[in-house]
Amino acid sequence: MIGQLDIATLIARAVVLLIAFTIHEVAHAVAADYLGDRTPRSQGRISLNPLVHLDPLGTIMLLVTGFGWAKPVMVNPYQMRGNPRTSMGIVAAAGPISNIVMAVAAAVPMQLFMGPVVRGDGIIPTPSFLLGQFVFINLILAFFNLFPVPPLDGSRILAAILPPNMAYRVIELERYGFLLLLGIIFLLPMIGLDVLGLVVFQPSAYLYELLTGQSLFWLFFG
Repeated sequence: MIGQLDIATLIARAVVLLIAFTIHEVAHAVAADYLGDRTPRSQGRISLNPLVHLDPLGTIMLLVTGFGWAKPVMVNPYQMRGNPRTSMGIVAAAGPISNIVMAVAAAVPMQLFMGPVVRGDGIIPTPSFLLGQFVFINLILAFFNLFPVPPLDGSRILAAILPPNMAYRVIELERYGFLLLLGIIFLLPMIGLDVLGLVVFQPSAYLYELLTGQSLFWLFFG
């Protein structure tokens, strides 16, 4: 993620992550529980305690690079009502949808009550900077998780809408998912293919400016 990486930015991102990661994972857990799977409930994942949901490495990655992950919610699609693939797609979609809802909610006061984002000179982030980070990081999380590569939510959504013979091929990629993801994040940009920049950062930047009515410049350099 571009821009300055000072103490105020790290504090703002940490606050945002505690909220965004928590609600994202709770959304998965609540969706699974609603569909009949009690696995998340039995593992204590229907909780607003951030410590239950944070993955240490994924949190550090998002703080520093702009991309990261939380601790996955374990579910059993065969305990859910309806077609297991469809149910998994619904549970998967709940996470990114929650991030988009949070981004829209945080953008409202930026549109109505605040001028351009001001970073400030201290180590404590200003309210406008904190809200700006909240909107942008939630959009990043939404688009990142919609990327159709295991173990991200997008792969399960894709598997839910593809014909069965194609869906199972996507599901079989789960065993290689983390390696594929690392390759997309780190290796492809080294050869000039910034896939995530195209499908994650650019849509997030566009929606940020649309929702807040502000240029992304102010968030990073204002």
